[in-house]
Amino acid sequence: MPDERWGTGMSVGTDGVKSALRAHDVRGAPASGHTDRGIDPGVDPGIDPDGQRAGLGIDPDQLPDGLVIADERGRVICFNAAAARITATPATEALGRHLERALPLEDLEGRRWWQLTDPYGGLVIRVGQPERNLLLPGGREVLVTARYVRVRPLGPVRRVVVSLRDTEGRRRTERSHAELIATVAHELRSPLTSVKGFTATLLAKWERFTDDQKKLMLETVDADANRVTRLIAELLDISRIDSGRLEVRRQPVDIGAAVGRHIQAYVASGQSADRFLLRIGQPLPDLWADPDKVDQVLSNLLENAVRHGEGTVTIDVEPAPSPREGEDVCTSVTVSDEGPGIPEESMNRVFTRFWRGSKRGGTGLGLYIVKGIVEAHGGTITVGRAAEGGAQFRFTLPVGTPAYLL
Repeated sequence: MPDERWGTGMSVGTDGVKSALRAHDVRGAPASGHTDRGIDPGVDPGIDPDGQRAGLGIDPDQLPDGLVIADERGRVICFNAAAARITATPATEALGRHLERALPLEDLEGRRWWQLTDPYGGLVIRVGQPERNLLLPGGREVLVTARYVRVRPLGPVRRVVVSLRDTEGRRRTERSHAELIATVAHELRSPLTSVKGFTATLLAKWERFTDDQKKLMLETVDADANRVTRLIAELLDISRIDSGRLEVRRQPVDIGAAVGRHIQAYVASGQSADRFLLRIGQPLPDLWADPDKVDQVLSNLLENAVRHGEGTVTIDVEPAPSPREGEDVCTSVTVSDEGPGIPEESMNRVFTRFWRGSKRGGTGLGLYIVKGIVEAHGGTITVGRAAEGGAQFRFTLPVGTPAYLL
């Protein structure tokens, strides 16, 4: 990991601290009014080794990570707001105390970390401690990085700078990854088992089956292969959304005609034409969007309405006021049904990964992808309750006219 030096032999261990402080910022004298912001007014950390004063360039409380600084005697002289939040220790209690008492850390085996590392009495060639998981009193886990500031190479430690990061965000990410892996494994196992079973049976006993039996088996294999392909496509979409690499190739899109094509496909597959009601308000603004991704959004919303809803599925396509500066109107699409709807307490989780409105199949990834696609276009999507009592999804897309046409 590249680091940014804070004086001789000391580097910053976390991105938040790296980007916010410079060498003189940490060593600067406390400005007036900082006594309540985690800087000890009783010490003067502002004398550089060459005897010069430097001003504090940024309030430590503005940092996203916890920052704790101890002087050459191990006394805490800076304890910012993030450190107070992470450790549940007020800055007023930590300032002036010895580092080991103000920040009592233990490793995962229960050993006292400051005694193990001995920052002031250890090897003089050390510049700090790499990031690791440590425990606060009560067993709360934090990520800790320490750097040792020396007056000169191999000289005594003048400052110990400690960065603290809460592990809750990392735990959420790890849980999300674990859930994703478990879901993918579960969703892949069923179709792959079917594919393997039918192909093995056909290969071993081909002559024993009639043509109709062979056709049925091969159709089942084809359907399961399509299911696997769709799951892989969803995983790729999630990867692109999460990394911000979802590409939008804008073209003129007739969204009313696109909805009509989806309705015709459902009717051709056996759904009653009377189940769908398409209403198009005029005049619609010219829409520039990615036609494939718009089809993906419409397909998902209509599939949810048909599979999980009841009664008539109503699709309203109409112009709407645009929230974007410089645009008067945008395109709004509302898909609603007459089913039981979505419980009020679940509405804030609809667009999260793995949310399922019922037990009738699906990976729970579709609406998460829909939200990512709509937002990649600069639009918004909401969920609510339809007038008939069912679920109602409404998304808006900006005109999106390319700059070269303006």
